[in-house]
Amino acid sequence: MMVLVAPLGNLSDYHVGERRIEHVPIQSDDCAKRLLRLATSAGDVGVRFAGERRLRDGDVVYADAERVVAVEVVPDDVLVGRPPTIAAALGLAHALGNRHLLVQIDGDEIVVRYDPLLPAVFAEREVPFAREKRVLREPFRHAHAPHGHD
Repeated sequence: MMVLVAPLGNLSDYHVGERRIEHVPIQSDDCAKRLLRLATSAGDVGVRFAGERRLRDGDVVYADAERVVAVEVVPDDVLVGRPPTIAAALGLAHALGNRHLLVQIDGDEIVVRYDPLLPAVFAEREVPFAREKRVLREPFRHAHAPHGHD
């Protein structure tokens, strides 16, 4: 198995030329891992990161004269809320935080993994929302900071 310590580049700016592109699907949670094993047509490729850098959609993990292998992040099933006011955004964020849900902010949108109970939470706070399949720029991550509920 070949071990890669950093991506060779990203398809957005990597010179592919006449080589075929092979996409290896990964879950967004895999993007948060420091160590990952990927099965490709060229054999297994190990990806290991020492610093904060992690895989992103389109990162090239292998290349030879015939092929370029890049990861393709599978879209997550998410709810995307678009709060009309700051008060609505704070109310929704508080309700989601009380449930210890992982949340991302993308511009004016609040993004959370889909759960069948969550549409009611958005509706109670009068926050328009949509269920989407979305490739996230960053994986959902837990903040491991200590906290309490006094």
